This record gives sequence, structure tokens and C-alpha cells, in this order.
Amino acid sequence: MTRFLVVNGPNLNTLGTRDPDVYGTLTLSEIEAKVGRKAEELGVQVTFFQSNGEGSIVDYIQASSGEAQGVIINPGALTHYGYSLREALADSRLPVVEVHMSNIHAREEWRRHSVVADIAWGQIAGFGWMGYVAALEMLAVLVREEEAK
Repeated sequence: MTRFLVVNGPNLNTLGTRDPDVYGTLTLSEIEAKVGRKAEELGVQVTFFQSNGEGSIVDYIQASSGEAQGVIINPGALTHYGYSLREALADSRLPVVEVHMSNIHAREEWRRHSVVADIAWGQIAGFGWMGYVAALEMLAVLVREEEAK
């Protein structure tokens, strides 16, 4: 069965209470439940991981990528400077979709640059929790199309 990793970086464990005007009021576990329901509809599996430490995320991607067909990642603050994360994603050779709950391109200048963007198949920003579901839907279709070739 097709399996995707859904990886969340620093501070995303505080969703629901962290700046709700920017990130909404759903907790990470509530978002994971919504993504899990969509995965069931699509007939794919998802495995969730969150860490505030870049090394832990790198270790997880390295350990788990051999059993996955793609990665959905919200790198959080690592978006802007997480080069070891970027390299782990690139080395996985998996399709990557980058997700941001807020529109990073409409926020402070320092938030607008992503070190992950150039290795990702695409980026979804500004649609809150729905970005994760959209990423899953798109990744499932794209991976199935690639497998059909």
C-alpha cells in the first residue's frame, strides 16, 4: 500500500494555542485526524512525526524513507535555514510537498525564503490545515501517475 510520511517541524506541536489568528485553532492531533480520514478515502497510509529538533527529523526521514512513497512536510522555522533537513529530503529521493499553514510569502521578509522549495514537487501555503489535505490528495495522484509510467 502507498505510504506517505507527514512531518512537522519546530513549534507545530503547539498548534491550537500558538498564534491562532495566524495558525488557526486546531491542534496538531486534530489536523492529523483529518489527514488520516482523507488517507483512508484515498486508500493510502500516512505516518505522522513531529519534532522540535532538526536532527530528530533528519533521523526520522533517513530511517523511514525506504518504506514510503512520498513526504508531506511543514518544516516550521527550519524552512528558512534547515539545510541538513533539506539534504535528508533530497537524499530520500522521494517526492516532497512542502506545506505552510500561513502564507509565508505575505509575511515578514525572512519567512519568504525556503531551503526546501527547490527540491519539493510543490508548495502549499496559506490555507491552514486544509493545506495538508490538499498536499495528500495531490501527492497521491502524482505518485500513482508516476507508478503507472
